[in-house]
Amino acid sequence: MSPAFLPQRRRALVLGTLIVLLHWLVLSLLTAGTRGIALPGREGEPLLSVAQLLSTPPSPVPEPVPPPAPPMVQPPLPTLPALPQIAVVEDAVGEPLPPGPPAQPVAPPDAPVPPAPASAPPATAAAAAPESEPGPPPIVHTIRRYTVDVPPPAELTYDVARVDADGTTWSGQALLSFQRDAQSYRMRFEAGIKIVFARVNLVALTSEGHLGNTGLAPVKMTEKRRGRALTATHFDWPGNKVSFSASENQYALLPGAQDKATVPLQLAAIARGDRAQLSGDIDMFVGEDRWGSVYTFNVVGPEEIDTPMGRLQTVRVARPPKQGSYKSRLDIWLAPAHGWLPVQIRSSEANGAVTTQTAKHIAMTQPGL
Repeated sequence: MSPAFLPQRRRALVLGTLIVLLHWLVLSLLTAGTRGIALPGREGEPLLSVAQLLSTPPSPVPEPVPPPAPPMVQPPLPTLPALPQIAVVEDAVGEPLPPGPPAQPVAPPDAPVPPAPASAPPATAAAAAPESEPGPPPIVHTIRRYTVDVPPPAELTYDVARVDADGTTWSGQALLSFQRDAQSYRMRFEAGIKIVFARVNLVALTSEGHLGNTGLAPVKMTEKRRGRALTATHFDWPGNKVSFSASENQYALLPGAQDKATVPLQLAAIARGDRAQLSGDIDMFVGEDRWGSVYTFNVVGPEEIDTPMGRLQTVRVARPPKQGSYKSRLDIWLAPAHGWLPVQIRSSEANGAVTTQTAKHIAMTQPGL
């Protein structure tokens, strides 16, 4: 080997070593993950950096989903206490009366009443029970006959105040409309209470019939209470019986029999006929919506009461509770200065509830009648 060959071979070795080192350095730079080193892109495209290639783009954060709107649920309606019942008369009575005597011919309402024979027995509403089924002795009622003067047509407006047994108070208004001519009459009674800004009708009574020598002679009475079906009471004077749409009961009619709507006006007719008759007890057979019984009123006496029309002089009559018949008390105040019309009516029920109706306005629709 010539001496000239050695330096040439050394230079080739050094140059090869440098080339290997250069390739290794470039490879290290490409694989070391160094950020910010740009790599050439395609023609017309921007340069891409190693950092953009190696780094993982952050996942997009999903927008929060609003919770679903709660369903609109209607709040429960408040439970109101039971509405009070306001009426002229509202009672429970005992056993029905046994059938009366056979029907007798009925004279026209304006015919005079023939005098009863001295030996005639008092009018009764009972008959002996059949021998095969012995029972209690028959109920005998002696009904006084009164001189009567039926009031003229009028409309009365009442303030209604009620206190329930639990102390709950109610207020409202009632209207009594009475129309008549020489032979017949028709009346309507309505009562209701106020709830917030509304008026709720509770009861409506109607009565129509004849006028006779015993005063008002009802033929048909209807009653409609809130939440209940209409009921009717029928007075069959030729057939001498009273019957009801709401029950199968039947009763023999007694002289001067009334329905629950006409009771206050019949008392006014008795007072107008002769004030002296307002003494002792006043008995009156009354047909209601399911049954009938004899109401016994006590004449309490003169009383002065306060009304929206001022302080009035009145005569008070009261029907106290009767064992085995009606359990409530009924008080009626008649005003002589207003044609003996009922200016106050109060019903005291057995459970402690009290309803008072006080006249605030009286309109005589036909004063000359």
